[in-house]
Amino acid sequence: MAMAAACCLLTLTLTVSLVPLVFGNSEGDALYTLRRSLSDPDNVLQSWDPTLVNPCTWFHITCNQDNRVTRVDLGNSNLSGHLVPELGKLEHLQYLELYKNNIQGTIPAELGNLKSLISLDLYNNNISGTIPSSLGKLKSLVFL
Repeated sequence: MAMAAACCLLTLTLTVSLVPLVFGNSEGDALYTLRRSLSDPDNVLQSWDPTLVNPCTWFHITCNQDNRVTRVDLGNSNLSGHLVPELGKLEHLQYLELYKNNIQGTIPAELGNLKSLISLDLYNNNISGTIPSSLGKLKSLVFL
């Protein structure tokens, strides 16, 4: 009886500790939030499946060797909608390429959290408002 209880406790402990590794991907959650905010008539985002462990297998996403998102390539993809503050959670993002779409609204101030960002490519969209002062913190940013 004690052995069965110990096995159950071990199984429960392993299950509880591994659940965040499978279901707790904040980068995938952030990107899926972006997907939900966009209209995608050409289905370029069809591979963006939130049930996968991480978004590194999604089309238009590049990751580093640690499976962290470093690039989002959605330029000229016939997307419309708006940017979401959750993009600021992509801590290792270097390139956010969304040029030649119909992205509307403002640039979220949370993009100022993207310390590794080199390129924020939003030309030929319908962005309005001012550029958030938080983008001034991005020391690696070369292209805006």
